[in-house]
Amino acid sequence: MEPTPKPSSPLRVALSWLVVLVPLGWGVVQSVMKSLPLFRG
Repeated sequence: MEPTPKPSSPLRVALSWLVVLVPLGWGVVQSVMKSLPLFRG
């Protein structure tokens, strides 16, 4: 018999996404900033 899953807290889900998206966004911004000189000529 499988245990019934507990519902997730919206606050916990939002915080989990922030933990993932903040470093990801920072990395994307850094990559774009460092690649700009390549395209400016």
